[in-house]
Formats: sequence, structure tokens, C-alpha cells
Amino acid sequence: MTVHQVDLFRIQMRGPGDISGLHALVGEGRIDPKDIVAILGKTEGNGGVNDFTREYASKTFAAALAEYLGCTRDEVESRVALVMSGGTEGVLSPHATVFVRRAVAKKESGGKRLAIGVAHTRDFLPEELGTQKQIAETAQAVREAMSDAGIADVSDVHFVQIKCPLLTAERVEDAKRRGHATVTADSYASMAYSRGASALGVALGLGEIDEAAALESAVLSNWSHYSSVASTSAGVELFCNAIVVMGNSASAAGDNIIGHSVMRDAIDLRGVLEAFHSVGFDAASVLSGEAGARVLNVFAKAEPSPEGLIRGMRHTMLDDSDINCTRHARAAVGGLVASVAGCGSVYISGGAEHQGPPGGGPIAVIAKSIAMS
Repeated sequence: MTVHQVDLFRIQMRGPGDISGLHALVGEGRIDPKDIVAILGKTEGNGGVNDFTREYASKTFAAALAEYLGCTRDEVESRVALVMSGGTEGVLSPHATVFVRRAVAKKESGGKRLAIGVAHTRDFLPEELGTQKQIAETAQAVREAMSDAGIADVSDVHFVQIKCPLLTAERVEDAKRRGHATVTADSYASMAYSRGASALGVALGLGEIDEAAALESAVLSNWSHYSSVASTSAGVELFCNAIVVMGNSASAAGDNIIGHSVMRDAIDLRGVLEAFHSVGFDAASVLSGEAGARVLNVFAKAEPSPEGLIRGMRHTMLDDSDINCTRHARAAVGGLVASVAGCGSVYISGGAEHQGPPGGGPIAVIAKSIAMS
């Protein structure tokens, strides 16, 4: 059996086209481009339909990797999961996390270590977004990515990041010309439908819900159905679902581990601390800053509570006509998580439909294991 070691490198970005950090890692010999399996980035766009910073960053990374690997950009995008999430409001800092997976001779240490797997669905037609087909195809791809990671038990899966498509006016018209109706004609609303269906696909793929619950009628409707590890982000830059499964595996080597918890709402400090505790930190070491050197990155979802309340008190995120609600949520959760992590280069994604309970969302921490630190 092949033994893999997964490492990740967090690089700062001065703009969505700045990949100097990647070039530095390759130039210094710290990573081999052929070992890169995923790049998760936070870009400083608005996170909406017209946030082209995501596409700009994706294409820039793809072009660089194509040159390194001697292949086309399309070939890069079929083998590497390029997941760019727009929106670095508040204290969040634009950055990218590069995941590398390489074969090693043997497993040096005991215990389960960080593993990562990648899969892609087929391209979806516009009329398939937010429907049963997206749910089912995503569930199957999640299982494939889990197998690719070498994770045998669903309880060892701690975060599933998905980049999914959205609808534009052009895509809606394309469906109409072919005699099909889309789930919505509103481009912004389509992001929520695509994220929600993808999240239910994760829940189905990991057995968190059964097929009777994983119905398109539940999308943006039945909030009791959700995944506790799904993080889905919609963008204009792709037509398929790109899936990244992260977890721990007994067959993985290296020093790194991942754990997670679920935030019940946008101010759930306890949930954040529980995520850090899942990888060996107690509250005192986290809040004193002692744990900072071991933390490799934090990944979380942000969501404006759909009923307009947080712990019984009214919030105005859903009613603000000047700033979109997902931007409010990213800023709020980003500030909370950054204060614990000790830096703003954390991956906070907005729009958590069926990703954790309403108003909350999953949070995962990747860190050096205590035994190896």
C-alpha cells in the first residue's frame, strides 16, 4: 500500500494575481509542483456573482502550474482542485493554502495523520443546479475523494470543501432555449441553491442523512438537514463541483492532523475553542497564543442566521441594502476566528446553507500533532 504524506503551505497574496509565494516555494525546493493536489484561496472580491477575483486567481495558478508540469491549463484544473473563495472583509487577509501530497517510503509515526483526496463531478447543465442531480453526483464524488484520500471511516472526515457553479443570465437563457427551466432566474439566489444542494450531497455521501432526506425539495427549505463538515462555495469560474475531502487516516504519514467542531451561531466562541481542542489545544494555550506555531490554518463557514436572530436578539444582516449579508457574516466570523488563531490569514467562507445548523457552520483546524511538535 502506498503511504502518502500531506503538507500544506500558507502563502500571502498582494492581489488575486499574485502567486509569488507559490514560485518561491517551488524555487526553494520546498514543494514539487507535481505533488500539488489542491489550492484553497481567499481573494478580496465581493464574493458575489460578479466576483471575478476568484476566476483571475484560479486561472493564474493554473497557468503557472501548467508551465511547471508541461501540460495545459485545462489539464491542471482536472487534476488539481483550485478553490477560490471571494471576500476578505474585516480583518481577513488574502492568502492561499497549497496542499501537497507525496509518496513516502514508510510511515514513521503511529496514529492517524492528515489525508486529503480530490474528485470532480461532471459538468452540470444550468437546469441541474440546485436539483437532485447535483445532490447525487456530489455524493458520489465525495465518496471518490474519500477513497482517494485513503480514509476508511466517515468519522475520520473533518472537512469537505467544494467549489460549485452558479447561474448567470447567459446560462439561464441557454436552458430556456433548450426548453428547460432553472431552479431560479436570480443569479445571486442560484449561489445559495448550488451551495445548498452540494452540502446535502456531502451529507448524503458521508451518511449524515439518508436518501429519503437528500431531496431537492429540502434545498433551502428543510434546515434540519445538513452536514457538519461541508463547506461549499459557488463561483462563475467553473461548471462542475470540485471536491476536496480532508481527514485523518491510519495509512497517512507526516506530522499533521485535522479536527473540527460546529459553531452554533456567528458568535460561538465555544465552538471555535472546541475545534482547536480537537487537535490537542486547551483553551489556555490557545488564548495565550502559545499554540500559534503549531496551527497551519483554520477553515470555517459563516452564515447570517436566516430567522434574523442571534440568541434571541435581532440582527440586521439580512435587511442591509448597502452591504450583502454574507459579507457581514464573513467579517463577524472572521474576526472571531482570527482572534483565536492569532492572525487574519484564515479561510472563512460565506453562505452556509445546509452546512451546519442555521446561522452556524463547521470549523476545522489543521495543526502539527503534539507528539511531533
